[in-house]
Amino acid sequence: MLRAECGSRMREQRQNERGRLFLNCTSDALLRTLILRSPSNSISLGKATVMIDRLKCGFGLHRFSVLSVDTLQFLLFLYIQQLNKVSLRTSLIGEEWPSPRSRSQSPDLTEKSNCHNKNWNDYSHQAFVYDHLSDLLELLLDPEQLTASFHSTHSSLVSREAVVALSFLIEGTISRARKVYPLHELALWQPLHADSGFSKISKTFSFYKLETWLRSCLTGNPFGTSACLKSGKKLAWAHQVEGTTKRAKIACNTHVAPRMHRLVVMSQVYKQTLAKSSDTLVGAHVKIHRCNESFIYLLSPLRSVTIEKCRNSIFVLGPVGTTLHLHSCDNVKVIAVCHRLSISSTTACVFHILTPTRPLILSGNQTVTFAPFHTHYPMLEDHMARTGLATVPNYWDNPMVVCRENSDTSVFRLLPPCEFYVFIIPFEMEGDTTEIPGGLPSVYQKALGQREQKIQIWQKTVKEAHLTKDQRKQFQVLVENKFYEWLINTGHRQQLDSLVPPAAGSKQAAG
Repeated sequence: MLRAECGSRMREQRQNERGRLFLNCTSDALLRTLILRSPSNSISLGKATVMIDRLKCGFGLHRFSVLSVDTLQFLLFLYIQQLNKVSLRTSLIGEEWPSPRSRSQSPDLTEKSNCHNKNWNDYSHQAFVYDHLSDLLELLLDPEQLTASFHSTHSSLVSREAVVALSFLIEGTISRARKVYPLHELALWQPLHADSGFSKISKTFSFYKLETWLRSCLTGNPFGTSACLKSGKKLAWAHQVEGTTKRAKIACNTHVAPRMHRLVVMSQVYKQTLAKSSDTLVGAHVKIHRCNESFIYLLSPLRSVTIEKCRNSIFVLGPVGTTLHLHSCDNVKVIAVCHRLSISSTTACVFHILTPTRPLILSGNQTVTFAPFHTHYPMLEDHMARTGLATVPNYWDNPMVVCRENSDTSVFRLLPPCEFYVFIIPFEMEGDTTEIPGGLPSVYQKALGQREQKIQIWQKTVKEAHLTKDQRKQFQVLVENKFYEWLINTGHRQQLDSLVPPAAGSKQAAG
């Protein structure tokens, strides 16, 4: 009996040492991979001019005369694009459709639509890698380890460099600990050599043992989007409208996730004004999905932001340290300081940005407008310093069309100065920033000055008209009625109504 108990404990300890492996899905992993230089495994400029030129354009690296990317990681990146390939069968039943412009124009706030979003579904990512694990490993094998039909054998060996490349997709923990390690560090850990198939003599891995070990340990990402929505902590917001939060899903995993895996998810927010500035958001990856007719203020330094399938909304963001990406959005305004902006399949979206890199216009965009960053809040400059962002250089007005469709040169425009207004963030906070960082371009500043001058002339004209008391009342009613009509026609009334302070007080964004 004692022997059986000891054996059970040994098996349990062995299982704990095996740990868990899951997919690395942080949004900046792609950028980190594609600009990686490796002298041993690289594609030189001379061997792949077209591909490297595209990468240089896409990542703003055109000024470099020599550029290389890790070959093995790049192959993995290309292979996993099959995850989003269009299936004819699912297209026929309405789950997919190849055209980015064919989506419904009515608000879709159903739970079913959210769970079928492949980009958000960590379980579909896991299933894809599990089903194609043999192909992924064979893709990384040296040619001499393959048969004439380009398949592995039971004796095939996987190089150490191949497992390092696989860390692009897979990482893991030991004994359910919070610390996350790249796959190659776990595979090279001494207690796991027998499972991972690593040989100290050949410095390689057994293909068969490595695949078996990966399959036995691969699990869902505990810090991914699906896990966050399912079991994450629900966020409390300092300002929100009552009665329209039934379908909204707002959660975070910051209480359990390591620093680089902190995630905040917002889905199906409808007719809401949400504002937050707190440690929960600091350094977090933010994913926003299917928000409609909402005004969202995230006034903290953020790691990355992804906005998908949102419509008729305004997003005011704190500085984004890596990438701000929009996909499949309609009539959305984004106000942000970010390291990089990329957009795809958007329509009638406006971007007031400050960025040190050229905005990337990918495929499927229509009537995109770029404008200078035009707001501030008291902690903005402090948050910019924490994310390493400055006011110069600023390439907001120099976007790059990476995927030009039908030779269309009018996919974007710069906002005419006559249409430009500053944006006031309507919340009280503590801090030292009192003006727009870096100021405004002179042409826009001049337009504001001219508009202010017209207001002063109008006020002077009214004053010099010497209206009677009754005339002043009539005039005031007329102006207020016109202003009310303008609020309704422009949709600004909803935004103003949602800003009525709750009974708790007026310091809204501190939550």
